[in-house]
Amino acid sequence: MRKIVLAGFLSVFLLTACKKDERTAEKSLEEQKLEFQARQLEIEKQKLAIEKEKIVYEAQKKADSIAESKKSQAAASNNSKPQIIRETKTVYRDRGSNSNSGGGTYADNGSNSSQGTTATQKKGWSKAAKGTAIGAVGGAAVGAIVAKKNRGLGAVIGGVVGGATGYTIGRAGDRKDGRVQPR
Repeated sequence: MRKIVLAGFLSVFLLTACKKDERTAEKSLEEQKLEFQARQLEIEKQKLAIEKEKIVYEAQKKADSIAESKKSQAAASNNSKPQIIRETKTVYRDRGSNSNSGGGTYADNGSNSSQGTTATQKKGWSKAAKGTAIGAVGGAAVGAIVAKKNRGLGAVIGGVVGGATGYTIGRAGDRKDGRVQPR
């Protein structure tokens, strides 16, 4: 009999405990829903802020590109205008053996008017050409050595890759030296 009464009290206790947990679980579930909705609202606010920043960035980018195009148009219009030369300079030179008068000087009448104004062209191979040749030969050799089964194909591929690499390095050297105008 004692066991039956003890089992009854235990079952009543468990039932009341379970109902209290359900009530607190219901409250916590409602609180969780509210917290979740609050987090969702915060995320939406952040998304809107990011979209606003993106729109501002795109507008600034567009304004910058418009300003850049106006600058380039202004530069192009300034470059298209003819240059006016305000001063001329007379260049005298010694004629030497070409003259019968004994080596006197005379005024140049424009037969060699670009004498002092143009830069002299460098003679010989450019660094880009040297780099291409060296890279192609070196690349072909390495390609033939590396490709065990088909040495010819390896040499061709290595030559092309080496030539392109050598040209790129040589072209950069030409830009540094002033032989080629930088972009």
